[in-house]
Amino acid sequence: MIAAGWYVVAGVAATLAQLLLFLLLRTPLGSHGANIVAIVLTTLANTEFHRRVTFAGLPDHPVRRATQTVLTIAFYAGYGSVVLLLLDWLTVPTPELETLALAAASLLGGTIRFVALRWWVFARPRRQPADVSR
Repeated sequence: MIAAGWYVVAGVAATLAQLLLFLLLRTPLGSHGANIVAIVLTTLANTEFHRRVTFAGLPDHPVRRATQTVLTIAFYAGYGSVVLLLLDWLTVPTPELETLALAAASLLGGTIRFVALRWWVFARPRRQPADVSR
């Protein structure tokens, strides 16, 4: 249960950092560019935090971690881009509305990511059945 607590703390911090970066970069890069840059930077930092703190002591599989990081970036970038495109289609969004929509999208994505990190990337080794033939 400690992992879930650290995951929530890191998730809130990463989401706030992502949203702040989005707002800071939105004018020079546009909403889609700002979203992608913010996602890449915060996902890299967040994954490293989880490796060192949230899931410390559990087996680390570098290839799995790299794969998960790339998939996470692709998922959030794609997901966030779809959210922003839908907003553009429905209304003329303000920076605040875009930020709120991305925050809501991050909540769902974060839940999915926790499951992937816990059960795939930092999975505990499976117990082997006891040898009862002796």
